[in-house]
This record gives sequence, structure tokens and C-alpha cells, in this order.
Amino acid sequence: MGDDQIIRSVDQTFDCLQGGNVRFSALQNEVLRYILENGYHPGDPMPTIQEMAQTLGVSVAKTRESLEIARALGVVEIKPGRGTRVAAYRFAPAATLSALYAIGQNGLHFTHLREVRNALEIHFWEEAVRSLEPEDLIRLRGLIATASRLLQRQPIQVPAAEHRQFHMTIFAHLENPFVLGILEAFWEAYEAFGLNLYRDLHYHRTVWDYHERIVDAIEAGEVETSRRLLVEHMSLLSTRPLPSPVTTSATNQHTASFE
Repeated sequence: MGDDQIIRSVDQTFDCLQGGNVRFSALQNEVLRYILENGYHPGDPMPTIQEMAQTLGVSVAKTRESLEIARALGVVEIKPGRGTRVAAYRFAPAATLSALYAIGQNGLHFTHLREVRNALEIHFWEEAVRSLEPEDLIRLRGLIATASRLLQRQPIQVPAAEHRQFHMTIFAHLENPFVLGILEAFWEAYEAFGLNLYRDLHYHRTVWDYHERIVDAIEAGEVETSRRLLVEHMSLLSTRPLPSPVTTSATNQHTASFE
């Protein structure tokens, strides 16, 4: 297929989606189809399970099962006393659930996820950096300062939350839910398998030295330099066998001593 044909095909697909001519029947979930076919938007309240079941012509049990899947995917929010509402779309819940399962089956999949994450950050780096606001840079400086204090403690406290927040802050204004979803899935996997606890002190200090240099370059308007530093610092996370998933309490503590 030539370039002109590909472009026409993409244009036709976009026109089809814009016109609402979408095959909702391809969705194998009654609640998801119900939301789309009835034009619900984020924040809109949804009918009761019984009402949806009657409209859909399926059992209450089937509707409840579909609703639970929609909740797990982050499509709806269910709050006691407030009922069910349509949530703003996020790819992260589905991507995270799938990634954690895959890595649990085969630790090598973390390397695959890391490669995708690295490629996305590098590709979208300029767009993300140019969208940063002054308050974002202040936040990045604050995270660097906090990480420095934590790494000076005895025993040191690994700045795991700060590491995640640093990267996600840079990409916070990126209007692509699929990219953001994969980035969030990466950090969920990174923390779930305790990778932040299996690095020596030199690694953590080197990472945060790179972070500070990256912000220096961003503030100086040197976007390409900041991208180069990003690529260099990504190479610090070398491939190694994954430990078993750690408990939530263990990952929240983030305290370790190094020889």
C-alpha cells in the first residue's frame, strides 16, 4: 500500500469515528456498550443495575459482572450513597492490570515494558517539556531536594515515590491517555516488584544527579540536552532477574541500608 493510500485510509477512519459510525457491538461488555450507545459522558450518573439490566435485556447478575469489569478498567466510579458515574477515560487501569499479570507470569516482560516506556518518553520528550509550566519546574526542584534529604538519612530512605512523581510531572500535560497509561503502568510494576529496593546507594545518587541536570537543561531552554541526559540515565536500570512481587507494606516503607 502506498503512502497516499495509507493517508486516505487513516482519513476515512477518522471521518468515520467523528461521524459516530462506530461498531459498538465489537465491545464484549454490556455496560461499556450501554454507556456509548446512550451518549453518557464523564461525570454523568448512571441508572441502577436493575434498570440497566432491563434495558439491556440481560440478567442482573450479568449486568453486575459487566459493571465490575467496567469499574476495574476505570470506566466507571462506584461510590456508596452516590451511585455509579462515568469516569474520565484513563488507559492506566487496564494497562497496569495487564502488565502486572504478564510480569508475574514472566519477569522478562518487565524488560519489554521498560523498553516501551523508554521509547515513549524519548519520543514525546520535547512535547512534554515544552508544555511544562513554571510551577511544574518548582515541583521538580522540590522533588530533587526531598530525594537528596532522604538519601542522606541513616539508614537511607529510597525516594521511590519522588522518582515516579518526577517523571510523571514532566509528562503531566501530555494529552495522550495511552502514553500516560503505559507510563503509569511501568511505575506500578516498578514498585510492585520492589525494584526500587534492589539498587545500591550509588545508583540512587546517580539517578538524582541526572534528574537535577535534566531540570538544569530544561530551565536553560536546552531541550535536546535534557533529552540526551534522559537517555543516558535510562541506561542505569540494567536488566536483571526480577524478585517476587513484594507486599504493599514493604513497598510503602522504602527503607534500606547499603554496604
